[in-house]
Amino acid sequence: MVIDIHTLTIAKAREDLKQKKYTAVELAQRYLDRIAEKDSDINAYLEVYDDVLEQAKRAQERIDAGEDAPLLGIPLAIKDNILIKGRIASSASKILEDYTAVYDATAIKKLKEAGAVFLGRTNMDEFAMGGSTENSAYGPTKNPHDASRVPGGSSGGSAAAVASNQALASIGSDTGGSIRQPASFCGCVGLKPTYGRVSRYGLMAMGSSLDQIGPIAQTVGDAEILYNVLKGQDPRDATSIAEDTYSCSKKPKIVGVPVEVMNIKGLDEDVRNNFNESVEKLRAKGYEIKEISLKDMLNSLATYYVIMPAEVSSNMARFDGVKYGARSEGDSLHEVYTKTRAEGLGAEVKRRIMLGTYVLSTGYYDAYYGKALAVRRLIQKEFEEAFESVDIIALPTTPSPAFKLGEKSQDPVQMYLEDIFTVPANIAGIPALSVPSGKIDGLPLGLQLMAKNGAEEALLVVGKDFLGEDN
Repeated sequence: MVIDIHTLTIAKAREDLKQKKYTAVELAQRYLDRIAEKDSDINAYLEVYDDVLEQAKRAQERIDAGEDAPLLGIPLAIKDNILIKGRIASSASKILEDYTAVYDATAIKKLKEAGAVFLGRTNMDEFAMGGSTENSAYGPTKNPHDASRVPGGSSGGSAAAVASNQALASIGSDTGGSIRQPASFCGCVGLKPTYGRVSRYGLMAMGSSLDQIGPIAQTVGDAEILYNVLKGQDPRDATSIAEDTYSCSKKPKIVGVPVEVMNIKGLDEDVRNNFNESVEKLRAKGYEIKEISLKDMLNSLATYYVIMPAEVSSNMARFDGVKYGARSEGDSLHEVYTKTRAEGLGAEVKRRIMLGTYVLSTGYYDAYYGKALAVRRLIQKEFEEAFESVDIIALPTTPSPAFKLGEKSQDPVQMYLEDIFTVPANIAGIPALSVPSGKIDGLPLGLQLMAKNGAEEALLVVGKDFLGEDN
């Protein structure tokens, strides 16, 4: 049987495997063939694992034994900042070029138990710092819809692998939009769960109060399957939350549209029109559309670019050439530190370390970092109040379609502005979903849906309604 990976979903593949239409080994081989055919043009993968068929064989043995796990035999791509025991995990950085993980991330442990087959590790912006996957030490990933354009970032390799059918689905991480923005640019579905819903144990930390692991998939249904595997409290992650922390059983009916969105500077006119059409599509599906005001949300980007670099500067202190990773020799310990970091880290990582160190320094802590934390609380409170009158908040995922490679790499401020619609969810800690909403000149666009803490189920219901998937 010829396996049509262009229309395949996790749900369909699981059913096919159960009915023995093909084996897990044949499915894995189909994706390996596709990677061999396409990835030299896309650069989605940093490494394709040499034991993929062995993994698939073990999955098939479990299938033959009558086991029915949710991801049994499903080929996935994994972002290079999530630890898999015995595998290199470089976070797309030269400083961790040869680092081999000594334990599994909790997310990986759950995926293994569910029967997933890991195809390889995907390209990303170095240490997840970027929005285009141009900051990788191993070259940029290209957008499968137009190779002259970026796939988004930092999970650009994960999104490009799914969009080019080089993986059935993938796992990424989202600190300020790093799942949703590349999902939008590549025409995929991307889910950032509520902060704490998915354990961060084994995820290389960028911004510890912002990071979340989540799925990138072809359909909302597939994203839901992955999310249900990944979620759950973890004693190894003190920020993870119990399943019953939130109660959100109400069916979503009211979609809020912030009036401020349409006036944001830099919003592409085609994106504006597409968003309006998407809102009308939701109205036609029976949802009540309600205008709301989120004035404090407009300060999310500035708040994010104080809090995130501060946390980056703290988290990156461990990469010093002593404990693990690459080491540059010097005549003193100080010289070892400085040479290792100078030679091993890229420009964007250094920029964020410097910015974060500055906002945490004596004399500036209260003026910048302390104030950003206060504004963060205002933004969180504003969202809490908004969700008293609406079930879902709709925004564009990005202010423009995918931009050209190199177009913004020399202008960090313009690059940072790409996060304007995605960072509010990370600042507030709420879940957010990006679903494909159409195309401009062949380039995908995304509609972003946000819900209150713990209301992933509501997001998934509305996302399926929007795309016409069965609930």
